[in-house]
Amino acid sequence: MRSHGCGDLRSDATGQTVSLCGWVDRRRDHGGVIFIDLRDRSGTVQITVDPDLSPAAFAVAERLRNETVLKVSGTVRDRPADSRNERLATGAVEVLASAIEVLNEVRGNLPFPVSVHDDTPVREELRLRHRYLDLRRERMNGNLRLRAQTIQAARRFLEAEGFIEVETPVLTRSTPEGARDYLVPSRVCGGEWFALPQSPQLFKQLLMVGGIERYYQVARCFRDEDLRADRQPEFTQLDIEVSFMEQEQILQLNERLIATIWRAVKGIELPSPFPRLTWQEAMDRYGTDRPDTRYGLELTDVSDIVATSGFKVFSGAVAAGGAVKCIAIPGGNDVISNVRIKPGGDVFSEATTAGAGGLAFIRVREGGEIDSIGAIKDNLSAEGKAELLRRTGAQPGTLLLFGAGDTATVNKALDRVRQFLARELGLVPASGAGGAWNFLWVVDFPMFEFNAEENRLEALHHPFCAPNATDLGADQAGWPTALPTARAQAYDLVLNGLELGGGSLRIHDAALQKQVLQTIGLPLEEAERQFGFLIEALDMGAPPHGGIAFGLDRMVMLLAGEESIRDTIAFPKTQQARCLLTQAPADVSMKQLDELHVASTWVAEEG
Repeated sequence: MRSHGCGDLRSDATGQTVSLCGWVDRRRDHGGVIFIDLRDRSGTVQITVDPDLSPAAFAVAERLRNETVLKVSGTVRDRPADSRNERLATGAVEVLASAIEVLNEVRGNLPFPVSVHDDTPVREELRLRHRYLDLRRERMNGNLRLRAQTIQAARRFLEAEGFIEVETPVLTRSTPEGARDYLVPSRVCGGEWFALPQSPQLFKQLLMVGGIERYYQVARCFRDEDLRADRQPEFTQLDIEVSFMEQEQILQLNERLIATIWRAVKGIELPSPFPRLTWQEAMDRYGTDRPDTRYGLELTDVSDIVATSGFKVFSGAVAAGGAVKCIAIPGGNDVISNVRIKPGGDVFSEATTAGAGGLAFIRVREGGEIDSIGAIKDNLSAEGKAELLRRTGAQPGTLLLFGAGDTATVNKALDRVRQFLARELGLVPASGAGGAWNFLWVVDFPMFEFNAEENRLEALHHPFCAPNATDLGADQAGWPTALPTARAQAYDLVLNGLELGGGSLRIHDAALQKQVLQTIGLPLEEAERQFGFLIEALDMGAPPHGGIAFGLDRMVMLLAGEESIRDTIAFPKTQQARCLLTQAPADVSMKQLDELHVASTWVAEEG
């Protein structure tokens, strides 16, 4: 049907007869000659329609609307020197049309402009409702190509390293840990249910038991999570598992993978090895296990300095087992007013949104004098003040912002304040600008965290992570005591403050796996019912193994410089987990429900 792509034509094609297909990007009538910008996925080229040379083609061109689908036949020729378009890859040539065939017309009004020449902002709801039009636009078309290029680069690297791609089941069984499952009723096995996988975790471990040794998959995953910004109910992972590798070898392998992807997609050589922080170091210095290291404003623990202070907010927090931390903001005195830090201010609101009661502050003046409320200033000794300024590196003009309370809340609040102020003060460089691809491995996560609502321990990552061998000890009788405070052989790859991927070495000993499940409150009988197939497999010669999963949607978002993962997915859901294009989810017939032995108890809210 066509001989060339619209965007492929250059001066070396001059004189050739070509056939092109595409959409009318725009049409311009210049008083006797009509110019059409014809667009396909390869780009845009100018079509010139002269009534003297092809009256029939001109008659068709006169009535064309934007986005009409055409087939154009004609001859490539050089544009006159004064009409060349240096901003267009095909700007040195044009196609003199001899025939135009309309393959399909646009009969309704376009809900928004599609042309590459129109960058009018369009509401996301409208773009998602008419996603097929949005995909024609240069931005989305480019993002999907970048996504394909990313996957292709990953596949080539992994297959060169001896990995094989294996598909794991989409219909599986529900497990108690993690987010809510999407459930699928079985028609054949009445009263029983499948679950859509939140990850291929157990199957990829079973593949290791099965001797596959090096597995990967571009895996579709599903999580029925509560509404959260920029999360999708269905998402894509680059999933990897390998046998007979230690943690350091796995990290090095994945650094080479990431470097390969960035080189192929962005033409960037990433420095290696990537920096490392333990989970504890990350929490101490940044208040989060996914810190953005493109800027400073690190947290400083000053609990020991204020432990005996007469300011009870500080000393009380320390006495209760909590912490007092602060952020030093160079030049902050000049740009952050008291109004912003006090109730009703934007900086104050960031802290309270994260659960803090508020923020205390000290302004450092000339000569090392400090300015604050009397309760803070009057209760800080000369030695304490000197140590505070030394530890924080505060100079005249520095603003110190303090959080006090239980350590988790202090970390969460100051992390949020830190990120907010970095954006406000222009400290966050654009990704990739000036080498600002700040990769970071965070390692040595705790095995468990305490769930206060359920009064039990739960796995910080998942209950299949192997504990640190030193923390666990060699005596199996000591496992129940050692496990609750053990570190996991787990690792996350963080990029510019976002988690790009996470993984761990896995438990390959059945007895240890049972003990870990018991530690999170799963009785042995329930553990056997839920995970008996895995425990049995681990007793059949399971090799040491580990792996990682990268969030492909987020990776592409960062590579594309987008703010939302929805702009890297062809047909995404909204934040309410709805597809505006197909209007899914939707109701189904009673006959379908009856066949599945299911009844709905949903009652629509009035009004």
